[in-house]
Amino acid sequence: MTDDRLVIGIDLSTQSCTVEARRVEGFEVVARQRLPLAPTTPPVSEHNADDWWEALVQAFHLMKADIDLQAVRAIGVSGQCHGLVPLDGGNHVIRPVKLWNDTTSAPQIDALITRFGADYWAQRAGSVPNAAFTISKLAWLIENEPETIARLRRILLPHDYLVFKLTGEAVTDRSEASGTGYFNSQSNSYDFELLRGCFGDVLTWESMFPRVGQPNDVAGTVLPDVANLLGLATDVVVTVGGGDQHMAALGLGINDGDVVFSLGTSGVVYTSSTVPVTSGIVDGVANVVGGWLPLACTLNCTKVTDWAARLLGVSVPELDQLALDAYRSHDPFPVFAAYLDGERSPAYPSTTGVIAGLTSDMTREQFAEAIFVGVIAGLLRGLDAIHQSGVSTDGRAIAVGGGARSAAYTQIIADLLGRSIDVIREPEATARGACIQALSAITTGDVVIVARDQQPSVLATVNPQGHLSWDEVRDRYISVCDYAASTAHLRS
Repeated sequence: MTDDRLVIGIDLSTQSCTVEARRVEGFEVVARQRLPLAPTTPPVSEHNADDWWEALVQAFHLMKADIDLQAVRAIGVSGQCHGLVPLDGGNHVIRPVKLWNDTTSAPQIDALITRFGADYWAQRAGSVPNAAFTISKLAWLIENEPETIARLRRILLPHDYLVFKLTGEAVTDRSEASGTGYFNSQSNSYDFELLRGCFGDVLTWESMFPRVGQPNDVAGTVLPDVANLLGLATDVVVTVGGGDQHMAALGLGINDGDVVFSLGTSGVVYTSSTVPVTSGIVDGVANVVGGWLPLACTLNCTKVTDWAARLLGVSVPELDQLALDAYRSHDPFPVFAAYLDGERSPAYPSTTGVIAGLTSDMTREQFAEAIFVGVIAGLLRGLDAIHQSGVSTDGRAIAVGGGARSAAYTQIIADLLGRSIDVIREPEATARGACIQALSAITTGDVVIVARDQQPSVLATVNPQGHLSWDEVRDRYISVCDYAASTAHLRS
């Protein structure tokens, strides 16, 4: 007998809301809708939470043409991390959401780090927070918007908000909570002492945050009026969800020591670990299977190559070919610190991009090569920090995201890394991970088992060709980055 049941995975990213439906039997995609969200440009990066919900509703309505939504049995939700969704006592959003890539709170978080010391934050929160973290947004609101603070009764994260809208339950998970800057993922508890040390009793901390679910927990069932609005049955369960990169790791089925290069608007390099990281250099956030996901996130990835393509008046595939033409020639190229919108890893929120080594005979090809190498170098610098924190990085190397379709990106990673890299056949790894969590809720009840059984296939394996090594690039690259950091004052 054919199992016609479906699961749905939702990915609320910075740029879009993606809704993906998969069959319980066979796990193939049967429908997918991706609705764009308003573009943002740091330092101010904000969204209206209502726009997220409207995009979600529209995606479900569009999917009715492809699938029977009454066959949906479970929903998993993922979202961009760190942002702050402020609710009043009536659970209404009271101002636009400050997103993870909003860097206006850099002065506030710098002051808190100076006040308590980096080691204090690393030990208590697992990471030294930067302007991306939720606690920085909170510090900014306390300093700049006392009227908002006076009305504030609950703080949710972006994916929490969609779960709340679906179920009426205020719940998050360890992966999201560990990116706030006020949650201890080893004790699985909010650090109210830390919050009072930072801000006193300006808010009632114990009632301010959602409960934290565990990897196999269900948040609740879809509310009857919401089920009617979306075209769902009334018994659809919603899992606790998780952060975007964390859910993508689940969707990829990575093992401890595997290294993932996620090449999207921003860039992320991460691995999986059964032990926490508290070095302070790396974001020692939790994953969605009970362990940790040490990572480094850069603000500037494929948006940089999109910018370079516009600058040169070529398409992105043409830019890719220009870079490869220069790369294969072994000609010298400039060194590029790709800090077009500041940077998160390392924490240089006010920097701008710097390119060094320009000459009058430089070609478009060499310029294109420098752009790709500069973006990847930022991620490899992050990988160095992960390795230095004591975490194994000796497993598979994997590339995902829009940038993984680029031959220039993947070949440069393979060469600089000195290892083969697997390009995964998965255009929506985060939504896939959300589907895996939803599938586990109605089958085995163990998300680890389901993830293992549903590993995606490899599209291609890119082998190193020896054109370039990280050892050749590292020192020159870091020196240019240091110079970029020293010129941060020029941004204003």
